Amino acid sequence: MTLAPHSLSDQLVTVFGGDGFVGRYVVEQLLRAGARVRVASRNPKRGWFLKAQANLGQISWVVADVTQAESVARAVAGADGVINLVGAFKNMDAVQHEGARIVAEAARAAKAKAQVHISAIGADVDSASAYGRSKGDGEAAVRQAFPKAVILRPSLIFGREDQFTNRFAALIRNAPMLPVMRGEAKFQPVFVGDVARAIVSALAGKQAGKTLELGGPRVMSMSDINAYLMKETRRSRFVLDVPDVLGGAMARLTGWLPMAPITWDQWLMLQSDNVVTGSDGLTALGVEPTPMEAVAPAWLVTYRRHGRFGAEVNA
Repeated sequence: MTLAPHSLSDQLVTVFGGDGFVGRYVVEQLLRAGARVRVASRNPKRGWFLKAQANLGQISWVVADVTQAESVARAVAGADGVINLVGAFKNMDAVQHEGARIVAEAARAAKAKAQVHISAIGADVDSASAYGRSKGDGEAAVRQAFPKAVILRPSLIFGREDQFTNRFAALIRNAPMLPVMRGEAKFQPVFVGDVARAIVSALAGKQAGKTLELGGPRVMSMSDINAYLMKETRRSRFVLDVPDVLGGAMARLTGWLPMAPITWDQWLMLQSDNVVTGSDGLTALGVEPTPMEAVAPAWLVTYRRHGRFGAEVNA
């Protein structure tokens, strides 16, 4: 049994990672749908800012760690729906494989009506990268524990608070030249608001038991993305295309260092395009994809010289 479409009103939904980048948008959509939201995270204080979006008694917080089964069981007790947004680049197997299994098993034990699990394009139990393998193993564990779960695989997610457009825009602003690794690698950036709407649509009963990929309306190479960011921030930089042999060597030899530009595992992930390979999950879930150009200027303007009043410069 799944929650019928448009039936989230007064349903209790536990959101693991609800205080994170994607989580804040998911919580907003759930509150708008009339759901009661329980935000589960290791540090609930991080999510207190969400209270301003809710009606009295509509939102609550609980301490939970997806690697700790007892805390997860407490977090999902009495929940009608469960959403797992938690991901990590450290302790990946513990969080993205075992943690995914713990959440799915707890949701089943609590007799939740629906679960949505967030994975990533490139998830594969046979992936060369530890990230891809942990995501693939997590998907398999979720499917075994909660067969009707909807598994969503987004491409790179962008939005006002992201670590994607903001990171590269800051680099363009601060660096005299722009080194680009794997400039030909392709992505299908997807807006965080669209991802949130897709998650809530899936929780409400659409595409139960399916695994869907989420991508935006445009496929962009790494070079395309940086060119767009330079145009939008009105800054011109010399682009240095880093040869693969040098990029691979940097990733292998220095990727373990703090603040390294790229890790070896990230380098391995860049060897495959991060694009939707079948029918787009956004369409299946009734969400119209938002172009980056339609929303990103609202926050990229802060990276211009003198902000919105800045002129195009070569420095």
